[in-house]
Amino acid sequence: MRSARTMPRLALRVAGAGLLFATAAIHLDLYLTGYRTIPTIRWLFLLQVIAAFAVGALVLATPSRLVAAAGAGLALSTLGGYLLSVQFGLFGFREVRTTAGIAAGIIEVAAFAVLAVYAAVRDSPERAGPGSASAAAPSSGAPEAGLAGRAAGLVGRGAGLGWRQACLGATAVAVVALALLGGALAGAGSPGGVSSVGPGSVRAGAGLRSTTVDGVRVLTNAQGRTLYWFSPDTPTKSVCNGSCAAYWPPVPGPLTEAAGVTGRLGTIKRADGSTQETYDGHPLYTYAGDSGPGQANGNNLDLNGGRWHEMLLSGG
Repeated sequence: MRSARTMPRLALRVAGAGLLFATAAIHLDLYLTGYRTIPTIRWLFLLQVIAAFAVGALVLATPSRLVAAAGAGLALSTLGGYLLSVQFGLFGFREVRTTAGIAAGIIEVAAFAVLAVYAAVRDSPERAGPGSASAAAPSSGAPEAGLAGRAAGLVGRGAGLGWRQACLGATAVAVVALALLGGALAGAGSPGGVSSVGPGSVRAGAGLRSTTVDGVRVLTNAQGRTLYWFSPDTPTKSVCNGSCAAYWPPVPGPLTEAAGVTGRLGTIKRADGSTQETYDGHPLYTYAGDSGPGQANGNNLDLNGGRWHEMLLSGG
């Protein structure tokens, strides 16, 4: 029968592993629904998914404090990558505020706190085993033997903190992490807003251009990035919201035509109240997977519940 002192440690292991599995599941869903097409970012997402599932399984399988510390570090580093992407961008991709991102961030903070406490708290005397002070204490009473016994006991228990110290330390770091997360999200835009669009976005009032990509004439924004339309959309409504808009930033309007561009321009109101440009009845988007002009990596991708197409010029 487990002692009352070992039950909290088991609960921390189970909770920590579960939180790692949860963040891995969120990243796996994001990877499958869009991030797998973004250069460099896709490999980071895939690595996080594999690592979180693997470390979570190890946390469940072994009581090792070192494994728990690795899980805490993984959770904190994942959060750090998200904060960098939101505030500054990573490898040409800048995150926006989404429900999935917020949920993952909070779960990562919780995973760090739980696993950090487990890793920091010293083992209970019951688990010290034959190397504990009581087991190793000599009967001779010699001072040297007594010191050796105490040293063996410390090794058996492992260096660590008390519950109070561990909880206070982990809580302090978690509070700082949550504050950084809140600050980063407060300064980030939400999907669909003019201020939130990612790489390849254009400002209202900018012009549309024509360029040739892979032998066909396509519509681009003022910076030369290919524009796309989404098959489930209608002439009056965009259905790309939430995390979808994080990597398919809507093009804000109204825009103007440049020489060589033919077709009917218009605007629609998005669910968040922002204005999105349309071309020949199709709401327009850029794609985070295009790192520069002359690319159309999003063409014919089947993501977010429909197929994406580069916006061909009328008659092009």
